[in-house]
Amino acid sequence: MSKFHSIRLLQKLAHLYGIQTAYYDVAQHRKQASPESLLAALKVLNAPVENCTDIVPALRERRYQIYKKPLQPIIVAWNGELHSTEITIPYTQSNFNVHCQLSLENGEIKQWIQHLSDGELSAIKDLEGSRFIAIKIPLSITLPIGYHRLLIELDGKFHESMVISAPTKAYSSTQDIGIHKWGIFTPLYSLHSNESWGSGSYSDLNKLKEWSKDMGSQVIATLPLLPSFMDYIYDPSPYLPISRLLWNEFFLNINKIQCLHNYSSTKDVIESESFQNEIRLLNNLELVDYKRQMALKRTALELFSRNFFSEETELKDDFYQFVKANPNVEEYACFRATGEKQGTTWRSWSQRLKKGSLTESDYDLANKQYHLYVQWLAHKQMTDITSGETKDGVQLYLDLPVGVHPDGYDVWRERDIFITEASAGAPPDTLFTKGQNWGFPPLNPHTIRENKYQYVVDYLRHHLKYASILRIDHVMGLHRLFCIPARLQSSEGIYIRYNAEEFYAILSLESHRHKVILVGEDLGIVPSCVRASMRKHGLYNMYVAHYELASNIQKGLPQPHAHSVASLNTHDMPPFAALWQGLDIDERLGFGFLNTSGAEKERKERDDLKQALLHFLRGKGSLGLYQKSIISVLKACLYFLAASPAEILLINLEDLWLETKSQNIPSTNTEHPNWRRKTRYCLEKIFYMSQVTDILKRINKVRKNKNVIN
Repeated sequence: MSKFHSIRLLQKLAHLYGIQTAYYDVAQHRKQASPESLLAALKVLNAPVENCTDIVPALRERRYQIYKKPLQPIIVAWNGELHSTEITIPYTQSNFNVHCQLSLENGEIKQWIQHLSDGELSAIKDLEGSRFIAIKIPLSITLPIGYHRLLIELDGKFHESMVISAPTKAYSSTQDIGIHKWGIFTPLYSLHSNESWGSGSYSDLNKLKEWSKDMGSQVIATLPLLPSFMDYIYDPSPYLPISRLLWNEFFLNINKIQCLHNYSSTKDVIESESFQNEIRLLNNLELVDYKRQMALKRTALELFSRNFFSEETELKDDFYQFVKANPNVEEYACFRATGEKQGTTWRSWSQRLKKGSLTESDYDLANKQYHLYVQWLAHKQMTDITSGETKDGVQLYLDLPVGVHPDGYDVWRERDIFITEASAGAPPDTLFTKGQNWGFPPLNPHTIRENKYQYVVDYLRHHLKYASILRIDHVMGLHRLFCIPARLQSSEGIYIRYNAEEFYAILSLESHRHKVILVGEDLGIVPSCVRASMRKHGLYNMYVAHYELASNIQKGLPQPHAHSVASLNTHDMPPFAALWQGLDIDERLGFGFLNTSGAEKERKERDDLKQALLHFLRGKGSLGLYQKSIISVLKACLYFLAASPAEILLINLEDLWLETKSQNIPSTNTEHPNWRRKTRYCLEKIFYMSQVTDILKRINKVRKNKNVIN
């Protein structure tokens, strides 16, 4: 077999596994995947290949896997309309009858016999002398919204599909048509108040919400609030959580827990001089010390937990109802307690523990009870934030990360649906010339379908129970993810494809059931099909002023469209004042991300961008001819966005006092204190800063009355 023919067969095999054999890079140059990258990607997707000699038998086996399944595992019925479905069968069975049963989510069952000869032949496929045919059988069924089960019996064998009946478009409140909301964004860990134990708490988020409501705000947005490792494994990144199914006990407000006031012994420990000194020290730190703060909080929470489980209280009923309603929380508690006893990641555990067989001897009961208890408390404090939401209240805007920590609970529990021998990331671009490795395993596009997307449904429901608006991080991940097999460089990664329509169907269905607006993070290089799908299925897109201006500085800032969330920047970008002064360029030069000539080029481009923005804002009448101070330009930009048709405007709280330090700099680790920097001012001071309140009041006025800008 020639090398050329071998590569063509390898590419065919890759296509059958949903692997892209080429992609267009940042310069729109076609980048062909190397045979080494294709083989590595096939291996991590469990294809039976070690080298090129395995390609032909692997192709044969993969085709048989596809053809021998009469039904796809998932069928989507948009708006409940199921006109037909395709059945793939051996040609010899083309005159058989099929016994069909459709079990609806509400318990109703429909049964009928389908004559295959009544169907429409849609494809003929030959494999090793055997002929398979695909037949579209007419159904003409209208289904209620929900998850249903189609079961067929053919030649004595049963085959099943999950039918997702979903609205074509995700939820969008009819009450909000014509309403132009605005809200405040800030990372919760960065907040601090008089009640803090070193950083923000769920109660601080609630305080900010109530204060912003008085300013006229309708939205409060923050980063993911999911549990993270702060002990034998340390990784506080909100985008590498232990699980997407639970909340982070780090953000608990200890002062609000009832046990604090019920037991004098517990109160004595917390009110002791040494304990209070530690709280003061943590509060005085410029950066969040996660390990030290979590250790202090855990000392208190373990006391509360022991007291709680040692006697019967009226709160026990509520606790047990929570555990019953969240069946994964007990397994999570066992997982965390086992990890604490082992002192290592689950990858180093014995085979029995790896496979999920945990017994009481594998962990300390007190630690398991602690994790159950703090999850219940986190649920209660999260509920306090959302309990007051009405159409006139402030809505919680949560962020759903695209991945989870490889050593976390979700990957341990669901390892069959993750590609554990690979990491997701991004191909090389002008900023990250070697590509990016994000450190989390991608979902396996094939096994999640076989699993009926149960994990996806579970993590969506966890967020949608509390959020009114949910941001889907890296929305391109619904279509494809850049996959970097282990031992390959980031630049050698390859895209794997997902069944995007199935993801959109689940998102649409769940958003309607929970009445939650969905926002897709569609920044950067985005294939046109992604934004087309977002429009088709009603997901809001993100409009970030800096990116919009940089894409075509000659035209100035384009008008955000109505179905969007507008902002000046994101948590991955420098604050407005830093960007305006070019401090981010100096920073990246210092980190070695830029050389001297590259930095000079960027400074020239930045100057051009600033001049274009000034010209645009003056032309719009939102900036005076001689106004060019940072604060005046910031206000003009915010007022321009406030007067736009964008349904939601998000304002970075730190921009309002011209903060220059970034919260996160992508691709840095020890070079920058990512996810650790506190806001320059405490909440109590922020609430009375005239510069902050004056801008927000004006934004509120502009949002309500579009002709008021200056």
